[in-house]
Amino acid sequence: MSLAPSFPRLRTPFLHSSPLKRSPSLSAKPARAHQRSSPPLSYPRIRAVDLDQNTVVAISVGLVSVAVGIGVPAFYESQIDNAAKRDNTQPCFPCDGSGAQRCRFCTGTGTVTVELGGDEKEVSRCINCDGAGSLTCTTCQGSGIQPRYLDRREFKDDD
Repeated sequence: MSLAPSFPRLRTPFLHSSPLKRSPSLSAKPARAHQRSSPPLSYPRIRAVDLDQNTVVAISVGLVSVAVGIGVPAFYESQIDNAAKRDNTQPCFPCDGSGAQRCRFCTGTGTVTVELGGDEKEVSRCINCDGAGSLTCTTCQGSGIQPRYLDRREFKDDD
């Protein structure tokens, strides 16, 4: 009869048992000669995990995703900071750098002609531009300089 506790053997691909030699302090000395010695103790030991191709690909994709998730915003932040340091001298596209746009209703004449019928025409001052023929450019707000992308946006609190 053995005094050493028996451990169940684990059957899994990640664990394997390696027999360990019993130390003299753990082994019970046989009291009688006809007693058998107990089998050596075995403890589960974790092996290195076998990585297949799918696991390697999944880990690689995860690492690349984290790197891109951090790298792209950092890149754009640095570009915004660099752009803020440079002077903006690009002329506005809609007004060609003049700061004013031609009125769409009177086509720049300042007057609107309305045909009443029977060859009668009425000429009146344009109510959109107040007879000036032009309006302040809504893109550059009259500065003549094309605003940068983020400068064109108005961040308003909708509350």
